[in-house]
Amino acid sequence: MGKKDSKRPAQHLKVPMAAPSMRIGLLGGSFNPAHAAHRQVSLAALKRLRLDQVWWLVSPSNPLKAKAPDLETRIAVARAVAHHPKIVVTGFEASRGSAYTVDTIRFLKRRYPSVNFVWLMGADNLASFHRWRAWETLFRLVPIAVLDRPGYRLKARASRAAQRFSSAAIDETDASGLPGMVPPAWTLLTLPLSSLSSTRLRGGKEATPARGKPRKAAKVAKKDVKKALKAAKRRGKRDAKQAKRDAKATKKSKKKA
Repeated sequence: MGKKDSKRPAQHLKVPMAAPSMRIGLLGGSFNPAHAAHRQVSLAALKRLRLDQVWWLVSPSNPLKAKAPDLETRIAVARAVAHHPKIVVTGFEASRGSAYTVDTIRFLKRRYPSVNFVWLMGADNLASFHRWRAWETLFRLVPIAVLDRPGYRLKARASRAAQRFSSAAIDETDASGLPGMVPPAWTLLTLPLSSLSSTRLRGGKEATPARGKPRKAAKVAKKDVKKALKAAKRRGKRDAKQAKRDAKATKKSKKKA
């Protein structure tokens, strides 16, 4: 029994369960770190697209970004930030050996052929979408909902990807039907904008000074991330202690047997 258990994937590496006909939004990224804006756009997508769930796909690494903290830490922080029954945080991509979105979508469509998946991404990502591997194939695999980001609305509409699939664009007033549409199909959703970004919270190059409420929001978000990190470490220590106790109990039971 012990050998079989050791082969089971860790909980955060398991593919979430899904029932036939469910409408599921997929929000991918390094989540380095997850923040309130991720939660905001997810809640907006749940409502506007009438989704049953939104899955946060925490990637093991992003080919277009710098190295991130360990996967388990990022997932723990993401779960603390998400804190919603319809937002599912998973790192299953790490167990598949591929960091490319197109491979993840193909895998999920094979595993759940009757589930209506929608790829969710920010307008900033659409502006550079042509740099993604097999981006045209991705457009033809799954409907896409582009979520507005500060300063990127016009860039997104003028992007190479938007121009290439202009005939597949639908008005956002029809967004609720997007999950059931045959791809290519995409829309740009306008929503209350947040200046928060993972790069800004890390103090990276994009961390330009903000004025008024955005600056206060960023400070609050940083505090939330620090709290989540501390909570994740505490949970990790508790889990490690529990694992040791379970191992000792297993050894004792084997000796008695």
